[in-house]
Amino acid sequence: MTLLTTHDLGVALAGRTVLTDVSLSLSAGHLVALVGPNGAGKTTLLRAIAGLVPSTGAVHILGDALAALSLRERAKRFAYLPQGHVVHWPLPARDIVALGRFPHGVTDPARMTGRDIEAVSRAMQAADVAEFAERRVTELSGGERSRVALARVLAVEAPVILADEPVASLDPRHQIDVMQTLRSAADGGTLVIVVTHDLGLAARFADQVLVLSAGRLIAQGAPADSLSDQVMREVFRVSAYRAEYQDEAVIVPWADV
Repeated sequence: MTLLTTHDLGVALAGRTVLTDVSLSLSAGHLVALVGPNGAGKTTLLRAIAGLVPSTGAVHILGDALAALSLRERAKRFAYLPQGHVVHWPLPARDIVALGRFPHGVTDPARMTGRDIEAVSRAMQAADVAEFAERRVTELSGGERSRVALARVLAVEAPVILADEPVASLDPRHQIDVMQTLRSAADGGTLVIVVTHDLGLAARFADQVLVLSAGRLIAQGAPADSLSDQVMREVFRVSAYRAEYQDEAVIVPWADV
């Protein structure tokens, strides 16, 4: 089922064109990796999809025009995990995760309904942070805080998750844990769009890879097609080592070309 479409989406910031004519049709239950060189417009595309920056063209979610939705309705449909998410408040991790229920009317974690409590609990279990529930988030490690931030996004229970570099600065084990969590969310019917610079993780976990370069969509499709030798050479300026391990694709950027 097509869940999200964009048509000729464009963004200009401070007089500079950042995105040009990006058209997409994305389905529920898919994990989509958004990749490209630094400055390609990846973060801007996520923010434009969610209506967080002015744009031209059109975005539709569940058949509704984004421009026609209230801010609260947008917040119910898009769960956004920004790049470098940092929490400065010394609140218990559970209260941070409970912020994900704000679009549903929860303004005080102490006054959640049974449904809200269950949503927060499921999210914390999925992100493997239930053991931190009562600990102040400022006392957690960087990796632990990242997983709490991911749990907050899961607690929204939105049909679309937009995650901007959720594995940046994590060790390999936690990178895989986060991607497996997002993969599980997609398998449960959510559309997950993940910005990442790790082409290996993109190839392994994504159903579809979108390649941006200089604000334009250069390639989209299955990982092996989007990350072809030609794209790797022309967009990323590298060659790639390719293999298969445990029935999963392996793509490793290898050398300058």
